[in-house]
Amino acid sequence: MGGGDISKEMGGCSLAYRRGDQKLRKFVTARSTKFLLFCCIAFALITLTCRSSRPWVNSSIAVADRISGSRKGYTLVMNTWKRYDLLKKSVSHYASCSRLDSIHIVWSEPKPPSDSLKEYLQNVIKKKSRDGHEVELRFDINKEDSLNNRFKEIKDLKTDAVFSIDDDIIFPCHTVDFAFNVWESAPETMVGFVPRVHWPEKSDDKADYYTYSGWWSVWWSGTYSMVLSKAAFFHKKYLSLYTNDMPASIRAFTTKNRNCEDIAMSFLVANATNAPPIWVKGKIYEIGSTGISSIGGHTEKRTHCVNRFVAEFGRMPLVYTSMKAVDSRNLWFW
Repeated sequence: MGGGDISKEMGGCSLAYRRGDQKLRKFVTARSTKFLLFCCIAFALITLTCRSSRPWVNSSIAVADRISGSRKGYTLVMNTWKRYDLLKKSVSHYASCSRLDSIHIVWSEPKPPSDSLKEYLQNVIKKKSRDGHEVELRFDINKEDSLNNRFKEIKDLKTDAVFSIDDDIIFPCHTVDFAFNVWESAPETMVGFVPRVHWPEKSDDKADYYTYSGWWSVWWSGTYSMVLSKAAFFHKKYLSLYTNDMPASIRAFTTKNRNCEDIAMSFLVANATNAPPIWVKGKIYEIGSTGISSIGGHTEKRTHCVNRFVAEFGRMPLVYTSMKAVDSRNLWFW
């Protein structure tokens, strides 16, 4: 056999080897992809099955609910203004929450609530009552139209916890209960669903000057220093402090400008505790139209409020934090 024949034979073997290797790789790759896909589908099915069939998960939630139910509940203080359809929807929803003790509607309209409105809400609450416990409903009538009314002291509150809420915001009851549990672990601070942040101005001509920033700044930085009282828990003693110890100039400022009472409450709590608030992750359902935050110049007005309050308090009491409370029972991974 000549050298040329040997070279041809070796070249043919090499080509056959390469083709065989390519077929093998394609076979293995196809098998690997199918196997990987099978594993993913199997894992998803097993996870769904386990989540629906694990008795210890359901029992642990039930135990947690029983433990929570054995302690005092919370008082819902709802701010409203001439939006009766939203008020009816909100009261109807929250009346079914198991740990709710009473509902106080902050009424600042010129005319008192109509008998038909009061009768409707009372009937709704009776229908929503559980285990023989009927939620108490009360209208807190105010002569003056002021945003400070939402923080007016309530003398005969039965609960330590106050859940301050606007009439156009709804959270699922289990989310509210979780936030209440978080508040019980830190009852001196504010626990809420709507975080905001302030930032120091770095220019030389604005010493000790701060800017107010909204949700996108919180999302981008992972930092916040306030939770807004449109959806937040706090101790009832802060109603007394706001009414009796808050500088009168701050209350007059919020009444005149119809803004920033929530920032003032954040200042008050932070000044008393030297601690940050706690942000609870929760799905917000806004059932009303956009509020004052959509009006032009809103951020500038809030920035002015922050700096005005710093001057009144004599310092910046707000504390930064990056902590977020999440209910792991409703997550696949945590």
